[in-house]
Amino acid sequence: MHYDVIVLGAGAAGMMAAIEAGKRGRSVLVVDHADHAGDKIRISGGGRCNFTNINATTERGRDRFLSDNPRFALSALSRYTPDMFIALVRRHGIAFHEKTLGQLFCDGPATQINTMLLGEMRGAGVTLSLKTAIERVSKTETGFELLLSNASVTAESLIVATGGKSIPKMGATSFGYQLASQFGLRLTETRPGLVPLTFETGALEKLKALSGIATDAVVKHGKTAFEEALLFTHRGLSGPAILQISSYWREGDAIAVDLLPHRDAGEMLRAARKETPKVQVQTVIGNVLPKKLAQLLGEELDLPGMIGDFSDKKLALVEAQLKNWSLKPVGSEGYRTAEVTLGGVDTRDLDAKTMAARAVPGLYFIGEVVDVTGWLGGYNFQWAWASGWAAGQVA
Repeated sequence: MHYDVIVLGAGAAGMMAAIEAGKRGRSVLVVDHADHAGDKIRISGGGRCNFTNINATTERGRDRFLSDNPRFALSALSRYTPDMFIALVRRHGIAFHEKTLGQLFCDGPATQINTMLLGEMRGAGVTLSLKTAIERVSKTETGFELLLSNASVTAESLIVATGGKSIPKMGATSFGYQLASQFGLRLTETRPGLVPLTFETGALEKLKALSGIATDAVVKHGKTAFEEALLFTHRGLSGPAILQISSYWREGDAIAVDLLPHRDAGEMLRAARKETPKVQVQTVIGNVLPKKLAQLLGEELDLPGMIGDFSDKKLALVEAQLKNWSLKPVGSEGYRTAEVTLGGVDTRDLDAKTMAARAVPGLYFIGEVVDVTGWLGGYNFQWAWASGWAAGQVA
């Protein structure tokens, strides 16, 4: 069988590309080995799907995509904006709300987004083939030939939307990277992103009593900082602030945590020394932070005695612990729980406007398989919609 366009991957980017190509009158086949389309959409946002971020294409938002060439994403993102996807969501009568920091979530289940995309594909005449393995892909004079587990098919254009390595239990594989290498495209280093961080046994022993405790914090790595919730787990640290910083963190590096954002810890401690001189420092810290966390910080400081007897030098040590607590993770939880894969198909080998492989006519790479990774909070979905849209206009 012959199609104008074959899309490999029925995720967010792949479905968007198929819809756009189908709307142009192209015959489109979408192939995926999974049992259902859009599995990662279904589980995203705690089952509510954080489907975009209203800041994704603002001036500030442009700095929220990581890549060896961060400017590569701007062309697609500026041409398919959050407003355009929001308009699609509204047309399908899906209620949504802004949670925080520009993040838009469905009021109801995330499956509404899947239903919307599948409906749009049907309307555009797209054929969907699930539970279908891709056994071989080869280039022909007029396009591509694919040997599938259920058929042999050909196409003029091939769009690769196979995602990254994150969450392998949902079927994530390295197939897209292998295909890129097969056709001579370069790859950048891949690693887990938006992922909880882990600690060595000794540090974990200290932290395990805090498992389940959350607190607002500013987490820093170098010049990059995120102010959101931090969550202690039985394996280390998680929560939005940690997931965000994990995309910048590298093994061997420390992170710094400000446990009292927007508060003058020095002023608070001096006031406590004056007003409640006969209490221990853990008690003072416990008035502003969870008690178990205050106890751990006090043990690390190892400054016995009453706060009324503390010198300015001792107070400065306490202030540093509260405002610049240094922690050194040894690793991350890996692709098993990572929300995204950093790195991928090198953008130097792709056209930023069309997502086409420069040296292979008719071949396109979109979504997570490309070396473009957004911040937590809807940015990666917006990249999927925008890059899928861009390829769908021309494939």
